[in-house]
Amino acid sequence: MRKSKQLGVPLSFHEEDPDLVGSPGINAGKIAQAMGVEGASSLAEETLIARDCLLALKTGAIINIQHISSKVSVELIRMMKGLGARVYAEVTPQHFSLNEEAVLEKGTLAKVNPPLRTEEDRYALIQGLKDDVIDMIATDHAPHSMEEKRKQLTEAPSGIIGLETALALGITELVEKGYLTMAQLIRKMSFCPAELYHLDGGRMNVGAPGDLVIFHP
Repeated sequence: MRKSKQLGVPLSFHEEDPDLVGSPGINAGKIAQAMGVEGASSLAEETLIARDCLLALKTGAIINIQHISSKVSVELIRMMKGLGARVYAEVTPQHFSLNEEAVLEKGTLAKVNPPLRTEEDRYALIQGLKDDVIDMIATDHAPHSMEEKRKQLTEAPSGIIGLETALALGITELVEKGYLTMAQLIRKMSFCPAELYHLDGGRMNVGAPGDLVIFHP
């Protein structure tokens, strides 16, 4: 973090302590119990977020917490931003659209890291987007073949597609339900990531690259 502060570049973190993960891809709780697996506690994510935000506060580093998944994670980031930490956060389309119940219906197709968590967690993520505690929507795009996903729950890889569905889910789950305006959604998917990573995109200015996507909502 001290070196990244000197260089003026952000650090991005997948926050998951392996020592606190019983079995990956499914939230530790009632669904994991029903599926006969131990699951992954949100504590694995939250402890590392707390640690890294405190280190960022101390060093002045810019950090990005990728694909947060729990209510506690949202509140930790809210608190650390309030204390002056230069922390940014992302959420994926699957985490603001689905909860752990999807595993009962879709099985390994809904096995992801971090796991889909409770409905309370999902709603907190949406509120975090609305309050600008969560700055960006990023897909964590992780496709797998059907052969891989047809394996047993404990053997199938974690991961879900996101690139093809991100905009549609953002419109359906966030804009049409009144949580974000279309402009806010597009900002979190384009301008904010470009600004964080010093990319010449995500804006429409004279002389800027014609980096445009045209879509029918």
